[in-house]
Amino acid sequence: MAKVEIVYCSMTGNTEACAEIVYEKLQNLGVDVDMHDCTTVDPDDVFVDCEMCIVGTYTYGDGDMPDEILDFYEEMQGMDLSGKLFACFGSGDTFYEEYCRNVEDFDRAFEACGATRAAELVKVELYPEEEDKENLETFAEVLASKL
Repeated sequence: MAKVEIVYCSMTGNTEACAEIVYEKLQNLGVDVDMHDCTTVDPDDVFVDCEMCIVGTYTYGDGDMPDEILDFYEEMQGMDLSGKLFACFGSGDTFYEEYCRNVEDFDRAFEACGATRAAELVKVELYPEEEDKENLETFAEVLASKL
């Protein structure tokens, strides 16, 4: 069975709520999935032995990457993730010019590592509302269909 790893970063709980929606939907679809806070794992620990890598992060300020996921992001640089699928989601605030920029940063990082995008990015305005939950569940369904 294909293994999926979700790594997320959340300060206010918004991105963690998104991660939980994706995680639960994948579980309900019969996918072997684990979820980790980014401060508890390294990319080498979770992404080497899985088929699909998923990152959820938030963006604060004008595109600033959260300190707690910066090391994880930097450690990803130069990894060989060829043959692996990836997907990214996250939360942000449209008040700022660089809305959900870090979701895009991780998307580019995965591509630079040779991984293949399994689904389009999902961006959530602050806490996931009902429409966001539906979008995240659809995101998970698309991901499961690629395994």
